[in-house]
Amino acid sequence: MAMLLQLSSMGSCGNLQPWLPWCGLVLSHQVFPARGSWAGVVASAVQHMELALLQSHRLETSHVQGAGTCLPLWWIECFQPCTASVHARFESLTDPQALEDGQDAPEPQDVKLELALKRFRFKAPGLGQKDKAKLQAELLEACFEADMAPLYEDLCSDLDWTQDASRAQKMRDANEARCRELDAKVTDAEENLGDVEVREALLAKADYLCRIGDRKAASEAYKTTLSKTAGVGLKMDIVFSLLRQDMAVGDWWGVKDHLKQAKELCSEGGDWERKNRLKVYEALFLLATRDFKHAAALFLDSIATFTATELFSYETCIFYTVITTLITLERVDLKKKVIDAPEILTVIGRIPNLEPFLNCFYACQYQEFFKAFASLTDQIRGDMYLHPHFRYYVREVRTVAYAQFLESYKSVTIQSMAASFGVTPEFIDMELVDFIVSGRLTAKIDKVAGVIETNRPDAKNAHYQQTIKQGDLLLNRLQKLAKIIDVE
Repeated sequence: MAMLLQLSSMGSCGNLQPWLPWCGLVLSHQVFPARGSWAGVVASAVQHMELALLQSHRLETSHVQGAGTCLPLWWIECFQPCTASVHARFESLTDPQALEDGQDAPEPQDVKLELALKRFRFKAPGLGQKDKAKLQAELLEACFEADMAPLYEDLCSDLDWTQDASRAQKMRDANEARCRELDAKVTDAEENLGDVEVREALLAKADYLCRIGDRKAASEAYKTTLSKTAGVGLKMDIVFSLLRQDMAVGDWWGVKDHLKQAKELCSEGGDWERKNRLKVYEALFLLATRDFKHAAALFLDSIATFTATELFSYETCIFYTVITTLITLERVDLKKKVIDAPEILTVIGRIPNLEPFLNCFYACQYQEFFKAFASLTDQIRGDMYLHPHFRYYVREVRTVAYAQFLESYKSVTIQSMAASFGVTPEFIDMELVDFIVSGRLTAKIDKVAGVIETNRPDAKNAHYQQTIKQGDLLLNRLQKLAKIIDVE
């Protein structure tokens, strides 16, 4: 509010009406409640402020470092304290220590996904006994505290734990008693109340069954609730719950089916907040199923308006964005959409080793890049969704790094390339042979001269060769089919 008063008092600065509402939007924080989405609010506000100022004043301009555009000199003199207030407000919202009340706090991660991550870490090879004991205690405490009898039995069976029969029976009794209470509320709502109360009672039962880990019963309860739900937004919330339930157990076929259902609901008129959340759900599905290219596009679209904190934190969203875009985007797009993105710049420094991993790759500092990547591998291997694709991802990162290096040369010595990457010539030779044979790199190695010669065919010739190859395969199949027909 102090900032708005300061701006409104500056009558000599011209017409401020086009962009004052944006300042109010940022300061009043009436939209985009999640911490991560504030980056998009600030970026949009700055863009509108710059546009209005440049349209209103044809003064001498000076480039503001880090802003990416030219602003009037009087902007720097008069409005720098105001922009500092905006950034201070933004930093207070993105700093966990500054969230003293629950008004600005994001929705916590879904308990099912949190416990699924702990289960995954418990099963990971190489985990010390001390860490395993800690994870086991946390999982058991969560089960006992919320009477999660189905989940407790599943954990004991999956992780080979000794089941406490009396404790399990006590939790089952508590579950049955709670279900009877919820059934009574449903019956009462059906007999004495309206459709809205019936739906709320059914949803409460479905949420409870989902929370304790009774997946089959929860799915049926959600389907019943869905049939009693009228609004598209409320229906999407139920589908989101089903998606999280499937993700927690790694049922990606179920996730695919429910994503299709959610998209159909969106086509009927879902609101923008839920549509943006759906992008994150789909991006996570694509990430888990190794479609990194399309996952990267959806993560990039969602970082400015990220609100799906029930899946993971905003920092994790940025981590996934950088991980996927580095191996899928062209160099120019990587610079524009990722390296210079204000949303990513705000958060990337909080994630260990991610900033040097990204920046060293773009700066062609390959030795430092590989060091940062080596430090990042434990984080990738320890991620529940990336772990199955760890070896594939490591190979893709090496491929794009080698391809980027060779793109600058017509020919280069093996010794020079090995020095750039900080490895031995023998290692580089073995690496390149593997990638060249598999068709991932277009180069030839002259072992006698110790030289790598690059060969970059243009897209038209590559398409021509691919067409000829496919035509030959088609002719061969037609000939085989003709022989079979002649025999008959």
